[in-house]
Amino acid sequence: MEKKIKAKKKSKDDFTQEAYMGIRRMFFLNEIIPGQKVSYGDLAKRLEMSTTPVIQALKRLEYQGLVRHEPNRGYYTENISLKEITEIYEFRELIETSLLPKAISRIDTKGLKILKKALDNHLEAVRDIYLKERLSKDMEFHLVLAQLSGCTIQINTLKSLFDLLYLKYRGNILFVTPMDTVDSEHTKLYEYIAECDVDSATKILKQHISNVKKHAIISIERINKEKNIKPI
Repeated sequence: MEKKIKAKKKSKDDFTQEAYMGIRRMFFLNEIIPGQKVSYGDLAKRLEMSTTPVIQALKRLEYQGLVRHEPNRGYYTENISLKEITEIYEFRELIETSLLPKAISRIDTKGLKILKKALDNHLEAVRDIYLKERLSKDMEFHLVLAQLSGCTIQINTLKSLFDLLYLKYRGNILFVTPMDTVDSEHTKLYEYIAECDVDSATKILKQHISNVKKHAIISIERINKEKNIKPI
């Protein structure tokens, strides 16, 4: 007689993680926007769970800089910030360019195939009309490249920066750089890496991040001007 396998009971941590991922998804899909008051009761209903794991998840998001808690008022999403996005891209450039030489020195045939697959996924995604797919595949390409370096602390820091960028800032802010330019820069970067040309790879990576930063700043400045918001 077969023994029945009991379903594993979810722990408090499991529920918190589930709430955390659910709220992240809402950010990514623009169901939660910058400057919005966040009702944990409403989130709990939408996620079909109690408020306790939702509040714990919001505390994690507060630590990441995506929400803030105001005493006696509740949680709010942070507003977009020109200063913040400038710092994020500058920090991204520092991390990614510092990891690049080590990634190139360590890369083998398998690693090159993984990076090529990430590049192909991005090139296919940018032909799609959905900005979220583009954002996701762009992030994947950069993280795969960083992971080839094997530097765990820097990689985790880079992931946190991408969280701020892609969860807080909308796709129509981040993806205003012409797609042909992004395609070309990613492709050239891959080719230089395949050739183990560190100098050329570093130059094109700096150029790429600088271009994206420039267009994101222009976009935020335009949005702030339309809403008559002073830069922060």
